[in-house]
Amino acid sequence: MIACYLKNASLNSMKDQIKWGILGTGRIARAFAEGLNNASNGYLYAVGSRSQNSAQLFAKEWNAPHFFDSYNELARCQEIDAVYIATPHTEHAQNAIKCIENRKAVLCEKPFAVNANQVEEMIKKAKEKNILLMEGMWSRFPPLMDQVRNLLANNEIGEIRTIHADFGFRPVERNLDGRLFNPNLAGGSLLDVGIYPVSLSFMLNGKPTSFLSDWTKGETGVDEQASIIFKYRNGSMALLHSSIQSDTAQEAFISGTKGTIRIHKQCWKPQTLTLTKWETGVSKKIEYPFVGNGFNYEAEHFGQLIIENKKESPIMPLGESLEIIKTLDEIRSKWGFSYPFE
Repeated sequence: MIACYLKNASLNSMKDQIKWGILGTGRIARAFAEGLNNASNGYLYAVGSRSQNSAQLFAKEWNAPHFFDSYNELARCQEIDAVYIATPHTEHAQNAIKCIENRKAVLCEKPFAVNANQVEEMIKKAKEKNILLMEGMWSRFPPLMDQVRNLLANNEIGEIRTIHADFGFRPVERNLDGRLFNPNLAGGSLLDVGIYPVSLSFMLNGKPTSFLSDWTKGETGVDEQASIIFKYRNGSMALLHSSIQSDTAQEAFISGTKGTIRIHKQCWKPQTLTLTKWETGVSKKIEYPFVGNGFNYEAEHFGQLIIENKKESPIMPLGESLEIIKTLDEIRSKWGFSYPFE
């Protein structure tokens, strides 16, 4: 076990460089560590795992000066400014709360938690401790998504009437005991990939007034495919789909009264869009290739919030994260599907 006894430094003494800890050493932890290599305002300082060997190997690979064989030890390290929660869905809430209790700003990988009760506990604790907390919906932060929000704010396509978005993929291996198919680990398409089109629709059009949904139940009991229709107060609709049975287009199409925006594959990894105006019939392609792997934009945004002493993100606000998970709960309730631990 590697301890961290250094006193907590101020951001001024760190020259506005955020010291990050990553909790977990799986695939998404590796993606975030890679992103930090291209972040301008922070770097990987420590990693925590339940296994010392796993933590040590991860730290060596990503040049982290500290590692811990305990999540609690990482949470208690006084030098760390922010923690990225990269554990399985079912552990998000307890791990985030543990870090908040130790006064660490927390960026928690999506889904924020597995249900609204857990998210409410996380938000309550963050507000009680006056600590920055944000859901890690990394697809909201690349430059292209800034462009999408600007186009909509400038009324370039008028009032949104229809949104189409999907995210489906066929796993290379159907490991029924793995996280993706295991109901005890909150497996299924909705929380893993369906949350991307759902979150996009919330960002574009807010909370729906009503919805319809159906699902395909897999052999382990989880949702392997899901289709959702959101309806909004102004009559506009969103048609959303997720799948862990088949590859889908992985695009988003936003149709308004004056034009359209197509976010090309992959819409959850946004780098290219086409803007079309009805009046002129002219289409314009807009491209913002990633610098880094894309997780750096989320990390930089979160780091800047810490530097500015902000407690909430305007791009991924806590209230919206709560409404998203409440909606996912309602969808699962309509299906008659709950996780064994609920």
